[in-house]
Amino acid sequence: MARYIREIGTCVALVTALAGIAPIPARAQSAVLPAIFPAPASIVLTGGAIALGKSVVLVAAPGTDPETLALVRHVLTSAGVETIAAAQRLPSTPDRPYIVIGTAETAIVRDALARSKAVQDGNAEGYTIASVATGKGGIVTLAGHDADGLFHAVQTFRQLAQRPTIPALRIEDHPAMPIRGTIEGFYGAPWSMTDRTRHLEFLATVKANTYVYSPKDDPYARDRWREPYPADTLAALGTLATTARRNHVDFVYAISPGPSVCFSDPADRQALERKFDALRSIGVHSFYVALDDIEYAKWNCERDRASFGPSGAEAAGVAQAQLLNAVQASLVARDPASRPLIMVPTEYYDAKETPYKAALRKHLDPRIVVQWTGTDVVPPAISVPDARAATKAFGRKTLLWDNYPVNDYGQSTGRLLLAPYARREAGLSTELTGVLSNPMNQEVPSRVAVTGLAAFGWNDKAYDAERTWHAAARELAGGDDRATAALLILFDTQHLAPTFGSQPWQEQAPRLKALLDGVREAIAQGDVAARREAIAGLAARADAMASAPDIIRAGAVDPGFAEQARPWLDAMEGWGRTLQLTAAGLDAADRGNPAASRYFADARKLAAEAAAVQTIPGATRFGGPVKLADGVLDRFVADAPALIALP
Repeated sequence: MARYIREIGTCVALVTALAGIAPIPARAQSAVLPAIFPAPASIVLTGGAIALGKSVVLVAAPGTDPETLALVRHVLTSAGVETIAAAQRLPSTPDRPYIVIGTAETAIVRDALARSKAVQDGNAEGYTIASVATGKGGIVTLAGHDADGLFHAVQTFRQLAQRPTIPALRIEDHPAMPIRGTIEGFYGAPWSMTDRTRHLEFLATVKANTYVYSPKDDPYARDRWREPYPADTLAALGTLATTARRNHVDFVYAISPGPSVCFSDPADRQALERKFDALRSIGVHSFYVALDDIEYAKWNCERDRASFGPSGAEAAGVAQAQLLNAVQASLVARDPASRPLIMVPTEYYDAKETPYKAALRKHLDPRIVVQWTGTDVVPPAISVPDARAATKAFGRKTLLWDNYPVNDYGQSTGRLLLAPYARREAGLSTELTGVLSNPMNQEVPSRVAVTGLAAFGWNDKAYDAERTWHAAARELAGGDDRATAALLILFDTQHLAPTFGSQPWQEQAPRLKALLDGVREAIAQGDVAARREAIAGLAARADAMASAPDIIRAGAVDPGFAEQARPWLDAMEGWGRTLQLTAAGLDAADRGNPAASRYFADARKLAAEAAAVQTIPGATRFGGPVKLADGVLDRFVADAPALIALP
């Protein structure tokens, strides 16, 4: 958005210069409401604007986290500031921009807020940003309710500083949901440690605060969960935990003992505690026990039969609660400041009343957080009544495990899932304790949906799926307009969101389909001018599709995206050339040119080649041909030769 604003300003300056009209002085220009993602709880313009210029003064309150302060400096230098002076107090009339940063408990921040007639947001992770223009300078106050809130304030300031001027405004902001982030819980190829590091840094930019380490292929977290980690693996996890803390993200370690655990055996409980002790020694203080994707039709040990009776749903709920309650008590005993244990139940979807859920509701420590995937494993939508039913079924507000954009199941074969995060009802924050996305095996492409989920978790009532989707594309593109447009063309071809059933919950290629449907209608109507205009529009779209992969590969877009989406870019290039030939064939047929047949034949050949492009071997659980706008683009290419008959 900031770059769009700059471009508009450039165009206005050019037009006025050509017309001999003096441009409006910068300070006389109207301030406009900035687009901030996630949407703040409250944002109000107060009049005027501040240009950061080349020199600012940074006033850091005592106790400000050094890494948060370093981030502010990085934001300022990225905005073109060359000199950052330091000061301990504010002058009566600032002669240049002053940036005040700290928590509201400090005198300097209280003074700065008072000058801006602003108040501190008083919620956990909350912050206030107040900017006021004063003569030749101004004051921008970044005031956090706590250290996390101050860090979030800087992330908002980062977006404001991408504009040519910072409008005078007041932002009071805080998250609607306490837990927001991702769970690396997919099957197939896990993320690399580099992927995880970069993902933690990304989560910070969207104000997410949680990452759950739960890769299904980690043998020391699942099949060999009783065994200690090798020293080098433990050290690598410690490095991740440090990265998470630096980015104000809670690193949660998840273990999956369900396939072999003996719930009543003290030795197994002690094995869990030893594993958690080892993780605690490297800086991990949040833990999670996953009991999903297991059977409770039989016990893993005779001791459980003796303790809980015949196997079954109710007995499993009682047994799980007993073990988890003991682990929760152990966590508090070892670390009184520890966060509540999180668990994912064996019945992790729907909210129907069952003996298993009733047993958990009755016996599970109320401090323990329960995850829930919604009305299905991959739910097409989640409503407030759905979540309210889950609250009733589990006896507490649940933490939503949203299986989007995960692509580790058969119906997602050949797909990147790049549609907006949508069809989750505003108001869910009243019935959920948070929301976590289960992302794709491809970390960077996953950020498209995760950006939406984080924005929804921060402010579900003001969440705009479409605008946030565009913002995610712009962020991946580094703010470059051409690259943003190219990404959105690709996103449209990967818009279909499958479920475990036969019907997807988001349609495929809606923008491309609308254009192709328009071409069909224009041809069918018989008006020559309309027909040729539609075919020309088709050719333009084909050109854009064919050129988009090279634009995405050129360097403005995060290189990780181009690498992990490589087969889809290759396929899109082929389908774009196919569509170019199809448009040429329609144009030739419309003009009675027999070359149409050759164009269509070449299009069929290219379409077959594009459809044969394969996913990266081993990258996902199910590999195969890449699917790109399937059911839309391929159908149109196949139908096109019959739309206009040659004379």
